[in-house]
Amino acid sequence: MEYTWNGLAGLWPRVFDLGVNLLVALLILGAGWWISNLLGRWVRRMAARSPHIDPTVVPMFASVVTWAVRVFTIIAVLARFGVQTASLIAVLGAAGLAIGLALQGTLQNISAGIMLLILRPIRAGEYVALSTGIDGTVDEVGLFLTRLIKADGITVTLPNSTVWNATITNYARNATRRLDVPVVIQYGDDVDAAIERLQQLVAGHPDVLETPAPVVKIEDYRDNGVLVNVRVWTPSSKFGDLRWEMLHSVRKTLDDAGFQSPLPLQRAIHVGAAGHDEGAENAGAAQAARATENRANPANLANPAHPSNPSHPGSSA
Repeated sequence: MEYTWNGLAGLWPRVFDLGVNLLVALLILGAGWWISNLLGRWVRRMAARSPHIDPTVVPMFASVVTWAVRVFTIIAVLARFGVQTASLIAVLGAAGLAIGLALQGTLQNISAGIMLLILRPIRAGEYVALSTGIDGTVDEVGLFLTRLIKADGITVTLPNSTVWNATITNYARNATRRLDVPVVIQYGDDVDAAIERLQQLVAGHPDVLETPAPVVKIEDYRDNGVLVNVRVWTPSSKFGDLRWEMLHSVRKTLDDAGFQSPLPLQRAIHVGAAGHDEGAENAGAAQAARATENRANPANLANPAHPSNPSHPGSSA
């Protein structure tokens, strides 16, 4: 009994030390996790207040800060229990290499996301179109995925590698955009008067920039009229509204001024008094007369000079 008691008495300091280490490790882990979340939220708030920080970078930078603190927290917890962190780092490095080879696609998305954030061909709030056929307003560029919101309100999530490998058309990067509105003036109307009316229309519009100056010129001649191009420059933020308005006001201005709307190309067909094609009717009568003559005199078909012979230049056979 005394031996057992002495053994438990000798084991008690070890149990006490283990309990203390476990309690301290839990405190370190909880404090590290709390600090990481606090720093992540702080980074987001500070970035939102600063006008010099691109909102596209904020989600990835906040994630990097959060997980960097958590990794150091985990290493500190393991060191508290006597784990050799140098050996652990070597093991993690080898495991990371194996995982990297198995997750090449995921790492490709990460590298593509980093390149998108460094070179910044797209930013949050910009309207872009990809060569894959997807377009929309950039909502967020994350560590793995890029999120776009289409014009109809549908959210599209794409891998970063898809965005990076696509040809990106950015409609919002430049401050101004050019708008071309084609309009057809019917033949017979005064083209110069129509151009003057259109020049007056664009010159007084508040969303049309004075520099570069608006241009209204003849661009082409079509089957149904003269094609006139109305070319103006406008701020990128007002391009869509101006386009809808110009498509309506250009045609309305010409209609109010008495210009006729262009019609599709018309082809005239001359018919006889009875409503039949005279040419076809005469040709049919001549062919019937020759057939009657051939039945009466079959030798006509053998005569090369006779019109009924198929080799004759004037034969319709």
